[in-house]
Amino acid sequence: MAAGGVAAALLAAGALRFGSFVLKSGIASPVYVDLRGLVSHPGLLRQVADLLFQTAKDAGLEYDCVCGVPYTALPLATIICSEKQVPMLIRRKEAKDYGTKRLVEGTINPGETCLIIEDVVTSGSSVLETAEVLQKEGLKVTDAVVLLDREQGGKARLEEHGIRLHSVCTLSGLLDILQQQGEVDAEMVEKVKDFIRGNVFEPVAQNGPAPVKRICKELSFRARAELPGVHPVAARLLRLMEKKQTNLCLSADVTGSKELLQLAASLGPSICILKTHIDILNDFTQEVVKELRALADRHEFLIFEDRKFADIGNTVKHQYEGGTFKIASWSDIVNAHVVPGSGVVKGLKEVGLPLQRGCLLIAEMSSQGSLATGKYTEAAVQMAEENSDFVFGFISGSRVSKKPEFLHLTPGVQLQAGGDNLGQRYLSPKEVISERGSDIIIVGRGILSASDRLQEAEKYRKAAWESYISRLGGHVWAVKRRRNDNELNSNSCLLPAMLRDPPQSPSSTPRLTISYLARERSLWKRSNSLLS
Repeated sequence: MAAGGVAAALLAAGALRFGSFVLKSGIASPVYVDLRGLVSHPGLLRQVADLLFQTAKDAGLEYDCVCGVPYTALPLATIICSEKQVPMLIRRKEAKDYGTKRLVEGTINPGETCLIIEDVVTSGSSVLETAEVLQKEGLKVTDAVVLLDREQGGKARLEEHGIRLHSVCTLSGLLDILQQQGEVDAEMVEKVKDFIRGNVFEPVAQNGPAPVKRICKELSFRARAELPGVHPVAARLLRLMEKKQTNLCLSADVTGSKELLQLAASLGPSICILKTHIDILNDFTQEVVKELRALADRHEFLIFEDRKFADIGNTVKHQYEGGTFKIASWSDIVNAHVVPGSGVVKGLKEVGLPLQRGCLLIAEMSSQGSLATGKYTEAAVQMAEENSDFVFGFISGSRVSKKPEFLHLTPGVQLQAGGDNLGQRYLSPKEVISERGSDIIIVGRGILSASDRLQEAEKYRKAAWESYISRLGGHVWAVKRRRNDNELNSNSCLLPAMLRDPPQSPSSTPRLTISYLARERSLWKRSNSLLS
């Protein structure tokens, strides 16, 4: 194999590491591939570039120019173009707010063929994003060359979009080389190969049985959390939803900090998200959000500040980061209107991305006469897809994107459908989750106006969760039985093992788990009958 000469060098340079690593998707992986550090090893960088060029040559590829996927593949593409005298294009991740505002730099000749260079391919998303930008400039993209194919479905996904992937080597092939060289033991090789087989992104359109995992019409929250392209905030949220058996977001629209904290403390175990309007608090202090943050960590829910940013990028950046509320310092999630254009997301992203925050775009609204419909909704979806490193879902009345990586949160939910005299329309949890395909219900007045808020919150939680279980009933996520007894099997992939086998010693069980363990056993029995 051509990569035999560089395998040990990649390991020595720290570009290939073995152990336990959390990937961008939130998945725990026994292997980590990071070629960004190659720029500090010029000899190895040149060697990798030569292998990429030779792979393209051996495949008989014909092309007029080259574009490296930003940012790791840029130096590789630069070496190839400089040494082989091939024109190069640079794709920006974001258009400049000044000058030409172009996404692609270089001389563009529409109709020419551009070869994409990439370092590592997992799901193929980065190559597809680059191809889309190039194609919008009138260029043809038919092939991509990559150093390492992780064999997790990227090649098949690219072929679905008409792009052939040519790899210098595969991850399993590289493992075999390293094992032969005595750099990695057989146990680790098998562990990584098991990980590859258990985490494959399969194209939806693929016919025939899937080897290990398949993407069905409907995925469980747990399955969606493990998708390669899912945002870290979304992965965290999906996992806690599955763990706590709740897809209820509480809209805590109260004006006093004491009441806000009481709601978080008492209803925290029943919810996955607590939504705030921090600017309506009469007695806001930074101490309030510090206590709120502590409650969120204790009861395992995320905080969503419903700020609805809707200004130019520079303004929302300051609104998000500074001012009285310093929202970015404590809120896991914020949201934004798409009216100002992509600048609003870019401004928020500059602040939120380094802090591992996430954003929801308002694609639809529950108020009567809302203009957030049709083309507006389509624009919101497109903006989310173009900024999926920060945007992980939508505020909407129904499912507006078919991509399972995106979450949908729906406001205006009450146990009984109806409306109020201010134009608010209410839908039932069943209609929102089972029929409209949303993931999370947002409930405010339905709970806050009740005499027993905890009891009412439980009603909503159970109604929403049962609707989710019902939605999955006809589309069970099939998974291969795992060797590890602690992992899921094909008959119980939707529910925690503790519901099947409750602990004998409550003292050894986290308090939060006990609080909802008993109440879920009857629901588990019902859902298990749906899946059998």
